[in-house]
Amino acid sequence: MTQHPSHLHVVASIEDEASGPSYSVTRLAEAQAARGLSSGIWSLADVPRVAVRAGVQRQTFAPALTGVPVLSRLAFSPGLARALDTAAGNGAVLHGHGLWLMPNLYPARAARRHGTPLVISPRGMLGAEALAFSSRRKRIMWALAQRRALEAVTCFHATSQAELEDIRAMGLTAPVAVIPNGIDIAGGDPAPGRTVLHLGRLHPKKGIDQLVAAWARVAAEFPDWRLRIVGPSEIGCRESLEAQVAELGAPRVDFDGPLYGAEKWRAYREAGLFVLPTRHENFGMVVAEALAAGTPVISTKGAPWQGLESARCGWWVDYGAEAMVPALRAALSVPGAERLAMGLRGRDWMARDFGWDNIAARMAEVYAWCRGEADRPECVVT
Repeated sequence: MTQHPSHLHVVASIEDEASGPSYSVTRLAEAQAARGLSSGIWSLADVPRVAVRAGVQRQTFAPALTGVPVLSRLAFSPGLARALDTAAGNGAVLHGHGLWLMPNLYPARAARRHGTPLVISPRGMLGAEALAFSSRRKRIMWALAQRRALEAVTCFHATSQAELEDIRAMGLTAPVAVIPNGIDIAGGDPAPGRTVLHLGRLHPKKGIDQLVAAWARVAAEFPDWRLRIVGPSEIGCRESLEAQVAELGAPRVDFDGPLYGAEKWRAYREAGLFVLPTRHENFGMVVAEALAAGTPVISTKGAPWQGLESARCGWWVDYGAEAMVPALRAALSVPGAERLAMGLRGRDWMARDFGWDNIAARMAEVYAWCRGEADRPECVVT
């Protein structure tokens, strides 16, 4: 019989490399295993495509009702539900990631039944902008099951102060551990060119249209710079952005599909500037990635990156084209040597405060507290 890990990360899927949890959940489990914590990742997949490092139990469960379109979107899996019940009965700490799908409900049911600790990371899914998409379905899900599931939580995990506020805004009163995502420091030295890069999912909530509008206003002043927009398109976002570029006559705008692995890190290293123009992010992993690659960043205040200014590696500005225009002008006017120095300061910041070993250690303290084996960690807000 398979021995269940004592700490289980439960997530609907880690198969999409463009999805933040595919990286952050996987690396958290791996870092915990490297510290000697018995750790596993359980998710849905017919055939798992994402491997994990030694020491992490990777187990997948087949989705059910795949032939029924309405129900298949909820990602039912009786096999996962049964396995979680067994694991909780054996005393495992269950750490769920994300909301609104059945794999996000099963851990609460198992934890409630057996009285075991339950940690939930909403992963940005309680933010106002996230709630606005498919809002009717989410309201129904909240009323029928999601709220009750979250009321079983021993401790929430928020990746920023802003996400803590999102949790409290939903009337949820359980303690919250505020621990950021970690980041791996990219190999290779930055080799900045004259490219303004946006990389990530192309989705309306990302505010890319505001970046395009701002670029159209400043591009003529910086004729040797280009705007590069990289990532998988969702709900026709790329087509809408391409139409906007044509309508505004914005010059030197390139669109590329998703990049992974070495190609993604090369894009970061070779960019002269990274921009996250988002409406709302609980963390904004792409900012951490860009900084880890040695690239300075402009982020809107929709993401919790006010440290860009105190670390002198970027700009933190209001959402929208009006605020983005002066930020772009300022960033693109910085001499190349100073932009390189900014990027290196950002990379040092990531190595110092966002290393995975440090993040794993802090989360282990939260688990021990949830088990009643340690005092409340400083990162936990009650």
